[in-house]
Amino acid sequence: MNKKTILGYAVGPIGSGLIGLITLPMITWFYSVEDVGRISMLQVCTSFFVLLSCLGLDQAYVREYHEFLNKPKLLKVVLLPSLLLSLVTLTIVYLYDNLIISQWLYGVPSHYLSIITISCFIVALIARYLSLILRMQEKALAFSMSQLLPKILFLIFVLCVVYLGFIKNIYSLITANALSLFAALLIYLWNTRKDWIPAINEQFDWGQLKLSLAFGLPLVIGGLASWGLNVMDRLFLRSMSTYTELGIYSVTMSVAAVATLISGIFNTIWAPLVYKWVSEGTVDFKKIADISEYVLATIYFIIVFAGIFSWILPFFLPIGYMQIQYLIVACLIGPLFYTLSETTAVGITIVRKTRLSMLASILAMLVSLIANYILVPRYGASGAAISTALAFWCFYILRTEISKNVWRKFNTKKAYFSTILLVALAIIHLSTQIEVFIKIFIWICALLIGCYMFRNIILNLKVKLKF
Repeated sequence: MNKKTILGYAVGPIGSGLIGLITLPMITWFYSVEDVGRISMLQVCTSFFVLLSCLGLDQAYVREYHEFLNKPKLLKVVLLPSLLLSLVTLTIVYLYDNLIISQWLYGVPSHYLSIITISCFIVALIARYLSLILRMQEKALAFSMSQLLPKILFLIFVLCVVYLGFIKNIYSLITANALSLFAALLIYLWNTRKDWIPAINEQFDWGQLKLSLAFGLPLVIGGLASWGLNVMDRLFLRSMSTYTELGIYSVTMSVAAVATLISGIFNTIWAPLVYKWVSEGTVDFKKIADISEYVLATIYFIIVFAGIFSWILPFFLPIGYMQIQYLIVACLIGPLFYTLSETTAVGITIVRKTRLSMLASILAMLVSLIANYILVPRYGASGAAISTALAFWCFYILRTEISKNVWRKFNTKKAYFSTILLVALAIIHLSTQIEVFIKIFIWICALLIGCYMFRNIILNLKVKLKF
């Protein structure tokens, strides 16, 4: 994968992050904390619906793409069962009680919110598969723009609501979100028209479906556990705390998502790249180890600098969001440790031991469930942040150890020490009442430790950049 392709993939996450820096403060200023919490529930449940309806066939598509000659037929094999299942399921739920979706998600009984939520689910599912086409064909810029444009449109829709004086409530916020999803789907349909249109006339391959399900279904259970790991915090805040705590936590996670742009870029590129190496027989163990080392160093310094400069965040948000400066470091750990685990756990998918990934996800989810159950009722958003950080650390350790056992042995002492240190400092940063300047001093000490641990990487970068 050349530099041009990597830069193309980077456009989407970086552009989305920059737009998020504009959109997020705007939403917090004009919409209530409760409404921010409600739209977070829509995003959580949309990801759950896509994960469950895909049946793991989306992962099978990625795995088989380079080895299956008839790409349109492969697309039909994976997309059609998922789409039919989702349509039947949602129709049954809506006919049973057409208010149940809006009542459970938003605490608001509304036919409109139920219908538009169902539409969001279906659109997100189709867009998921179409985005994989662009990703696997390495059409980096098209893939990035398909991600970026909905963010731009969402910002425009929110600005229109504010400028035109419409009521700023959950109805207008979810409508803006839905419109942005529809826009993304139209873009995907246009960019992939040469792939999905031929797929319509392809004969359905039941044999390939069985093979794809055999690969993908174990990943569904693991994926559900992984989903639970990612959203358990918000589900517990929804049921055992308040929409206010949920809103504050959701905004913090959004800020963390902006700071983890590198994760989005890396996760998009990594798996298809490794699968391509496998199909070509060019897997280089040293290259994988070096990449893992660089990712570890990057993650370490991102979290440390977030701790040093977290006190700046309250200046950009309303006074009700002061708590974010303490939550942000712990909230960064989840997505960053997930990315780190992708580098060390790559052996699990290479040897096709996907059931073991399921085991790691389930065990980590149980850690999250227990920790959230204990901490959220007492500490609210702070308890959720600590629980998620601990769960993702366990997730990283489990995936790494499994990969070492089924694929090959590699050294993990530095990685384990670094991650334990980061989790401990994040908890101290969140839960202690010491002065801000003392917390900054602690993070500066961590920075010096990191400079020593990763001195070889720093020296190599100096040479490459000619400092």
